[in-house]
Amino acid sequence: MTGRETGSAVLGADRVTLAYGATAVVHEVSLTVDAGGVGLIGESGSGKTTLARALLGLLRPRSGTIRYGSRDLAALDRTGRAEFRRAVQPVFQDGSEALDPRMTAAASIGEALTTHHRIGRDRRRARVAELLDDVGLDPALADRRPHQMSGGQRQRVAIARALAVEPRLLVLDEPTSALDVTVQARILDLLERLAAERGLGHLLITHNLGVVDRLCRTSHVLFAGRVVESGPTRDLLVRPAHPYTLALRDAVPRLGGEPPRASGRTEAAPAETGCPFRLRCPLAADRCREEAPEDREVAGRRVACHRAEDVLERAGHAQRQ
Repeated sequence: MTGRETGSAVLGADRVTLAYGATAVVHEVSLTVDAGGVGLIGESGSGKTTLARALLGLLRPRSGTIRYGSRDLAALDRTGRAEFRRAVQPVFQDGSEALDPRMTAAASIGEALTTHHRIGRDRRRARVAELLDDVGLDPALADRRPHQMSGGQRQRVAIARALAVEPRLLVLDEPTSALDVTVQARILDLLERLAAERGLGHLLITHNLGVVDRLCRTSHVLFAGRVVESGPTRDLLVRPAHPYTLALRDAVPRLGGEPPRASGRTEAAPAETGCPFRLRCPLAADRCREEAPEDREVAGRRVACHRAEDVLERAGHAQRQ
């Protein structure tokens, strides 16, 4: 599925295919990430994190191009790579992944400052305190090591470390899934505030539709390494046009203790011929078995489904119930 170019794009993928050995796990994905929030939605095993690693320059595509601005990431020289590492910073699922267990919070954040800004020791301590305050932590936490902090505190330190290099874009890989609900809400408040105050772009990788609805203007839905629906996040969630997006939405528990709606089989390997989703799709027809769908424009978004109009009608009916 082909993303749309924007003049302010910081990061992009053009028809990127990624593989482990002989097995392709991401198939010709295109997207762009600019100053607004962009969501990448999918279940475990859909290829979200693999794609994120490629966008961070940690994996080389089998085919296609990862772009930083208008430049091919693979062709950047040493100066360009250093610029990219400052501009695009990751925040992982568990803050401890980004923090050396032997280092204090001050040392972890200070290391980023020293590496990218060559800031002096006298100024470094003050800047660490500013960054901790900016993410809602008491600067007195600076001398604690990861095991002395809660999960929410570790995640805030990881965000402060990412912010230390003054990035243009954060790649957020399930940044709240390891936290309890109350702490999740605080981290989301923080990310929302940082985006507004700093004009900070972000790519949010998640299976949590509530998170992506709050933080992302546009979203891409990934199934078995393929983008099956792309468009404004609110449109995708309110009235999906792909049966997989509909199934993800309907699997979310609702208020009042009502069970999630069933929108087809929840487990089945992707089909090897025709539409990859057809073995789980309640609307699959003969055409779906014989012909892989091409992405097309439907109701203001791009969708790869032969029966997108029927899915829209089904989603609208469920919404009215």
